[in-house]
Amino acid sequence: MSNNNLTPATFQPSTFWQNKRVIVTGGAGFLGSFVIEKLKERGATDIFIPRKKDYNLTEREAIERFYADALKDIDPKNVVVIHLAANVGGIGANREHPAEFFYDNMIMGVELMHQAYKRGVGKFVATGTVCAYPKFTPVPFKEDDLWNGYPEETNAPYGLAKKMMLVQAQTYRQQYGFNAIYLLPVNLYGPRDNFNLQTSHVIPALVRKAVEAGERGDKELQVWGDGSPTREFLYVEDAADGILAATENYNGDLPVNLGSGYEISIKDLTEMIVKMTGFEGKLHWQTDKPNGQPRRGLDVTRAKELFGWSAQISFDEGMKRTIEWFKENRLKVTG
Repeated sequence: MSNNNLTPATFQPSTFWQNKRVIVTGGAGFLGSFVIEKLKERGATDIFIPRKKDYNLTEREAIERFYADALKDIDPKNVVVIHLAANVGGIGANREHPAEFFYDNMIMGVELMHQAYKRGVGKFVATGTVCAYPKFTPVPFKEDDLWNGYPEETNAPYGLAKKMMLVQAQTYRQQYGFNAIYLLPVNLYGPRDNFNLQTSHVIPALVRKAVEAGERGDKELQVWGDGSPTREFLYVEDAADGILAATENYNGDLPVNLGSGYEISIKDLTEMIVKMTGFEGKLHWQTDKPNGQPRRGLDVTRAKELFGWSAQISFDEGMKRTIEWFKENRLKVTG
């Protein structure tokens, strides 16, 4: 995959990672796989990825055992934890499993950060979610608006569970001097995404539906909602770069958005995907299905100001890469 649109600075190793052990929860996942690649590009050589089969991070005993294994033979002050692991899904999955989304994400965040503090870990990077924002936050979402209302109902349990890591990071910094930072990535997309229609987010779901409908020669493509909501999407490689730029250069208590600054309606997104995949039928909007949050778009100035990061991949380029990857790897990801 070409990376021509990325700035050359992305690939220069940083002295920050020398002599550090980097623990990446969720390192085998969608975002995690890119974070691991970019860690290596930046000079990290000691990376520990807890596997789900070895450690169930929703259980305290497993987290304690995981840290006992991960912190062997190293001064914990030289350890960085990047917490990406999460139980995630689209609107449908959130509506069917709200309690699981709340419990799993809350327990993982609270216990992983608490045990890191207890063991003297040098830095903890918590990744939150745009779902933490109130339902009617003025666009673009500013980090200062996080507490001005209740999140959109369909994914509030997930969003609130992840938002508790912000409270935890700030209070642990205040009381214990623990260096925990909190990042808010917007919806991610890109190669290696989850294309399972039961649990996927909007872009991979639409890409798969459009490709398969085109191959079957369907006359119509069913799409949830009425197309009016807007969303912002961040290419997964940009997100990985943002997380690592913050890890290297940011040590503050303020939450920080990671986004592209580009907002698009679901209608325009769907029409774009239909055009790019070559589907020639009509769109049928299922207006009895939920739209989700009316608008989503982030103010991305804080990341630029605090650690010099901004997204590099255009939405058009990112979508081309995503669709190409899905077509090339379809049998692997759809069975």
